Amino acid sequence: MTDGTIVTTSTTTTTTTGEPEPSDSLKAFGAAHKAFRKRAGLTQEQYAPLVRYQPSTVASIEQGRRFPPRAFVERAEQVLDAFGALKAVYKHVGRERGLASWFRQWAELEEQAISLYTYENRLVPGLLQTEAYARTLFSERLPLLTDSQVEAMITARLERQSLLRERPNTAFSFIVEEHVLRRETGGPDVMRKQIDQILEATGPRNVEFQVMPMSRGVHAGLNGPIRLAETLENEWLAYLEGQESSQFIVSPRTISVLHMRYAKLRSQALTPEDSRSLLKRMRGTL
Repeated sequence: MTDGTIVTTSTTTTTTTGEPEPSDSLKAFGAAHKAFRKRAGLTQEQYAPLVRYQPSTVASIEQGRRFPPRAFVERAEQVLDAFGALKAVYKHVGRERGLASWFRQWAELEEQAISLYTYENRLVPGLLQTEAYARTLFSERLPLLTDSQVEAMITARLERQSLLRERPNTAFSFIVEEHVLRRETGGPDVMRKQIDQILEATGPRNVEFQVMPMSRGVHAGLNGPIRLAETLENEWLAYLEGQESSQFIVSPRTISVLHMRYAKLRSQALTPEDSRSLLKRMRGTL
């Protein structure tokens, strides 16, 4: 039930605001970058235009609170003549669980991505959930949340869904296990409306939805959920979630493996057309 929420994980140290502290790897990159920038005699305001980012972005990266895009690292190396040091540190960014701002880092990436791929075997992806479905998940979450926390999380989730409406040039792909759609989360009426929402949200030609049938006994996604995103710089990143932990992945080798699995999942799932037909049949039985 962590998809799209802004609560922290048990692997992360939190502030009084609930915002996770920067991870050691992000802080290390930020400190190294700051040292090279100061060696070059540049303020953040002077430096930002040289790497084509805002001063606020530079500040966030140096504080370890923002994930540095690969394009930023490449430009920083050239501008600061960093001898490959920043690239070396960058290789270790994101390897530990509970990165700075946890899911918010991924949510920021979603807003800029040109491709977003999601495989889910636990629940309907957050970008497709109805308010009633999301409310059921958050209301039943353990430890129990306060009413104000539930409302805040529902609001945040519904706001994220504007991506599907406002980014017609982004390629969205969703693969969801059939059993997730057959589980009557919230009751038959909630699931009926949930299926309606999926059918409506995945109607545009840039949004693809596939069902992984229960008849497919073995497939490439048995290791768990997968999320992949392609940035404007054509860099691919990944995000994985567990019970009380999360992992933001930048390793090209690991991302290559996840791409291989996702590509196989697409071939093993029902076609988008057959998936829509199945959804309509399932809706009729509720």
